[in-house]
Amino acid sequence: MSRTLLLEIGTEEIPAYAMPGIIAQLKENAEKTFTALRLTYNEVKTMGTPRRIALIVNGLAEKQADLSKENRGPAVNIAFDEAGNPTKAAQGFARGQGVEAKDLVTKDGYVYAMIHEAGGKTVDLLSDTLKGLVDGLTFPNNMHWGDLDYKFIRPLRWLVGLYGDEVIDFETANVKSGRISRGHRFLSQGDFEIKSADDYEKNCEEQFVIVDHNRRRDMIRNQIVELAESKGGKAQIEEGLLEEVLYLVEYPTALCGTIDDKYLKLPAEAVITPMRDHQRYFPVLKDGRLMPLFITIRNGGSEHLEVVQHGNERVLRARLEDAQFFFDEDRKKTLEQHGEKLKTVVFQDGLGSIYDKTNRLEVLAAYIADELKVSEQDKRDAIRAAKLCKADLVTGMVTEFTELQGIMGREYALLDGENPAVAQAIDEHYMPRGAADGQPRSVAGRIVSLADKIDNMVATFSKGLIPTGSQDPFALRRQALGMVNMLVEAEYHISLSGLVSKAMEQLNITDAKTQTKLQADVADFMKLRLKNVLSDADIRYDVVDAVFVDVDDIYSVTLRAQAVNEAVKNGMEGAIQAFNRAGNISRKEKAVKAQCDEAVFVDDTEQALYKILTEVSGQVAEYVSRQDYLGAINALIRLSSPIDSFFDAVMVMDKDERVKNNRLGLLKMVDQLICRIADFSKIVLA
Repeated sequence: MSRTLLLEIGTEEIPAYAMPGIIAQLKENAEKTFTALRLTYNEVKTMGTPRRIALIVNGLAEKQADLSKENRGPAVNIAFDEAGNPTKAAQGFARGQGVEAKDLVTKDGYVYAMIHEAGGKTVDLLSDTLKGLVDGLTFPNNMHWGDLDYKFIRPLRWLVGLYGDEVIDFETANVKSGRISRGHRFLSQGDFEIKSADDYEKNCEEQFVIVDHNRRRDMIRNQIVELAESKGGKAQIEEGLLEEVLYLVEYPTALCGTIDDKYLKLPAEAVITPMRDHQRYFPVLKDGRLMPLFITIRNGGSEHLEVVQHGNERVLRARLEDAQFFFDEDRKKTLEQHGEKLKTVVFQDGLGSIYDKTNRLEVLAAYIADELKVSEQDKRDAIRAAKLCKADLVTGMVTEFTELQGIMGREYALLDGENPAVAQAIDEHYMPRGAADGQPRSVAGRIVSLADKIDNMVATFSKGLIPTGSQDPFALRRQALGMVNMLVEAEYHISLSGLVSKAMEQLNITDAKTQTKLQADVADFMKLRLKNVLSDADIRYDVVDAVFVDVDDIYSVTLRAQAVNEAVKNGMEGAIQAFNRAGNISRKEKAVKAQCDEAVFVDDTEQALYKILTEVSGQVAEYVSRQDYLGAINALIRLSSPIDSFFDAVMVMDKDERVKNNRLGLLKMVDQLICRIADFSKIVLA
């Protein structure tokens, strides 16, 4: 037999951002708890609204499963004396297991206590269990209230605990459980009774609460889509906004409001940002253009919607009036003229102003453009964009709506008559702005983005502010990952150390020791981001380690990783073993240089290895120049047989010092050539 279990935790309104994590945490905790209690169930389901967190366990058994286990004790020769009587060791073990010494079982040379524990009634376990589930929740922020020494994300107001139709009594934070819940704050009659756990969702809906967040999400989405279509448009549903609205309402009803046409003369983002990010409204578009409409979700029914609509329109109108004012004020100057004010804005303590930074970006952009060998037009666009890319930070619009940085720079640049490629680069250089954002698409945008990110990284690292643990106030991890993905997607070959050197030059970092440390710190930081990218691309972990012999050209590293991964998958164990033989012995002799003299060769296998090495070196160089690393690996495999023959025929550590060093030098040449592709000693062989 089984019954449905219900736990409802009633609170004051919980912040929307915290709800998904709380719901997932309660489900995970419940599954672990019931498994540990040997209680079988059909399904654990968690749900939530702003004022409640609910757990429903369908088909929860009415009785624990019986427990049978064998606990091993001391060895037989220790447990019994020569007469076969239990020793103190056996007696002590039996006593600890709750059995008689005479009931111990011998098996495999040891004594065992056979434990049989009958399962208890579920209802007897649930009081402590439900209290533990409530008290065991953790949150990003906690509150204390009254004089209680109790922490929860918001004050607890009611608790419901039902197993079928039976109330499970428990108490926490001076709140006692029962079967009384609370309905919608405005639409319901207040408190209501839940007679059975099976009736929970139905009872809640009767009191204007859609407790299942997945169902509520579908309702919101469908209502928005249908309402937009009824107006001849298409709603722009941003998933993050939808998730936030989901946990702001218990009974959703969509309504449509209007926007004064005069505000549509503003750039679309200047209207959408205050609408979406500040008021949580959904824009409506037609043929990609913003319509004079918005959709919002009311926490209630359809009564008096026109009153709610007018209230929302009035609030939005005030926000758009602000946007109109800031826009008009901003347009009294060109974007370049706004940039002069950047001289008064500090970049970072000891690193000058944002204006100084833009000067650095111009130089870096020119350097990167030359390194990438882009067209002169792309170079000019990138340099111009670098000069203007931060100017919008001091405009009224961006000061008020910080989410518009880069976006307003793009719009103002276009209005100033700047080249569209320059305007696009101003916007793109901040990409990716978040996990869901893409990479810059234009050449100028990529160049300025690389310049900005490497300047941020080197400047911040030079102050010792390298991200540690979860602390990353300057979002350098995101920027570094953005650099990696950008270089890979754009297929750009550029020296990371060269970028760092140019950035240090612009920051006037001249101390050799500091330069060396910064090069190492940035390389290590980028390695971690690159490792994540390669792992996500299903590259073996040992292959990743193998290609990290050189990460200066990030795009080349990804190509080498793909090639090595493919070659290893197709089988090259014999070649790897030969490569490792050459590397293992030659790397120990650090004083020996990678060079050899044919006149010192004694055995034919030395000459044969040197000859094939010369041929393969040329082939590898040709393949590498074409970025054909799989071809380079296949060429390297030609070395495996001559290497094995060499080791079979000669003793490397010859008594003659010249012969020994010559052989070591030859093997170092082999090893260095192989390591142009990967350090195959890192590959784990089956």
